[in-house]
Amino acid sequence: MHIEIGILSPEKLTCAGAAASAVLGAHASGQLKSPTIWLRTALAAFFFSALMQAVHLKVGPSELHLVGAMPIYLLFGFIPTLFGFGLGLLLQALVFEPLDLAHLAVNFLSLAVPLLALHHGLGKKVRSLTLANVLKLDAVYYAGVTLMVGFWLAISNVAAPVSGWALFAASYLGVVLAEPLLTVGLVLAAGRLRGSRLLRLCLDERILQRAGAAA
Repeated sequence: MHIEIGILSPEKLTCAGAAASAVLGAHASGQLKSPTIWLRTALAAFFFSALMQAVHLKVGPSELHLVGAMPIYLLFGFIPTLFGFGLGLLLQALVFEPLDLAHLAVNFLSLAVPLLALHHGLGKKVRSLTLANVLKLDAVYYAGVTLMVGFWLAISNVAAPVSGWALFAASYLGVVLAEPLLTVGLVLAAGRLRGSRLLRLCLDERILQRAGAAA
């Protein structure tokens, strides 16, 4: 979901920065509610960064990453995931790819916009965490990520062949098929350990309730 450096004009990068700031600012009050939210944000950022660095392959005009979006979203909650994406991308750019700082807002929006759409749409309607439901969440989310990459390519200063974007989009099919197994496994494990006080601090209360029912 990383966009190559140099294909977007400074003006478009400025607009992306303003949009990213607006998204984070609009949800900042939720981030400041309690220390547990900060803990979950730190955990979300850590696991996101670790997964992203574990799998990063150049595919067409962008990169394939193991984002772990649904495990992070379901286990830690919406607000920690949103801010965890931003913090994780910042850490990744500072430690591994300093050039990515220029596209920090762009890459954040590629993950955040689909997350917002998923959370306020399908995410709030899911009542049971079956493999089919998690697969549906993954499919919708990563479809959004690939569409966001397509949007950046469509407004770029460099011609980007549709075939390159299609190759990138198809590469995420493997993630969509594999990630639900990881998600369901982690959720079931959380359900069996939900009596732990530390676990209750680290994980979203709603997922513990659903995990307990599933287990």
